[in-house]
Amino acid sequence: MDGATVADYLYTMALKHVGSNNVLYRIFYYDCTPLAKKAHNPVSGKAIDFSKTQEYKFRTELLDALKRKRKVALRIGTLKDNHNWMIHPGRVKDLLSGRISVSDIKEDDVYLAIQQKGIDMKIGVDIATLALKRFVDTIVLFSGDSDFVPAAKLARREGIDFILDPMQANVEPQLFEHVDGIASKSPFTKTSLVAKCKSDS
Repeated sequence: MDGATVADYLYTMALKHVGSNNVLYRIFYYDCTPLAKKAHNPVSGKAIDFSKTQEYKFRTELLDALKRKRKVALRIGTLKDNHNWMIHPGRVKDLLSGRISVSDIKEDDVYLAIQQKGIDMKIGVDIATLALKRFVDTIVLFSGDSDFVPAAKLARREGIDFILDPMQANVEPQLFEHVDGIASKSPFTKTSLVAKCKSDS
């Protein structure tokens, strides 16, 4: 599935939550631009140009397609690269159990560890702003992360109907008591998305 197709699914999924009795305020999509650096695999020594990977192509297509959607606002964070290569957890388990040795590690068993930075903060600030300024009366959050509990609690205290769509993923127990309802509209992606809508009345 290419990025443009996933963008269509995301957009449709958000609109399903709005329905016919509400007016869409805006859809906020949170992500980082894909990694475009070059690096060398520490196992094989093979040079990798991340800007030529399928992941880069997909992410670029997705963001470009979302930019063209009506009432979609992109919130772009940054990627933090500490130049650390990690072994996939399954292979670490094999190493610790003695099923394999270090010499058995292949180039596909390692990955460059990068972190998204600034995304959670942007989501929290947007939820707080929309709630405190009374721009909306309903917020739909596509996530299952308990990091958003403080923002959800603030929104509910301000009278906002706060709905969680975990996209059929497991929901952390802490979230259940801090949302007004849980409803999944599509299983197609686990990319975080926030859709906000306000009532017609």
